[in-house]
Amino acid sequence: MKLKKITPILLLVLFLSKNVFAQEMVLNKMNSSIKWTGKEITTKTHYGSLKFREGKISMKGEKIVSGTFIVDMKSINCQDLSGKSKNYLESHLKSEDFFWVDNYPQASLTIKSSVLTNDGNYLVEGDITIKGITRPISFNISIQNKEGKAKLTFDRTKHNVTYRSGNFFQNLGDKLIYDDIEIEAQLTFN
Repeated sequence: MKLKKITPILLLVLFLSKNVFAQEMVLNKMNSSIKWTGKEITTKTHYGSLKFREGKISMKGEKIVSGTFIVDMKSINCQDLSGKSKNYLESHLKSEDFFWVDNYPQASLTIKSSVLTNDGNYLVEGDITIKGITRPISFNISIQNKEGKAKLTFDRTKHNVTYRSGNFFQNLGDKLIYDDIEIEAQLTFN
C-alpha cells in the first residue's frame, strides 16, 4: 500500500528535477574541436584549429540556461600551410600583432541565455573574451544526444587585434586582412 503512494511522488520528483533544476553537461575536450577561418582581401583563406581547455553547458528542460568554454590560445594551429610558411603564420598569430598568447593564453565564451528556434537550434546570447577584452556575441548552436555544433563570427578588432585591418590602416591594398574570424565548433559532452 505504501509503495503505491510513494511511486507517484517519486515520478513527480523525477519529472520536476528534469524540468526545474539545471543539468550540467561537461565537454569532452578530447572529442571536441574548433576550426577557425580568416580571410584576406585577395580571397586567400587561412584556416586551422584550436583546442578547448574546458567547457560545460547547463540545461533546464530543453533550454540552455548557461555555459562556459575556455580555449587554449597557445594551441593555434594552421592547417592550410606546411613547413616554414606554417611555422611563420602560427608564430605571427601567437605574437603581439595578433592574439599575444604569452600574455593572453586563453580565450573564453560565456553563455548567458538562449532561445529555441523553429529549426530546433538555439540562438544563444553571451560574451566572448579575447586578449582580456569582453564583448557581447550572438550565435547558433545545435545539441542532440550529447553532440553539438556551433558557428559564430567575431570581429577581431573589437579585441584589439588590428594588424592589417582596413579600419585602422590605410593603403593596405592586397595586404588587407578582413576583420571577421569565423569559428566552427564540434562539441561532444560526457
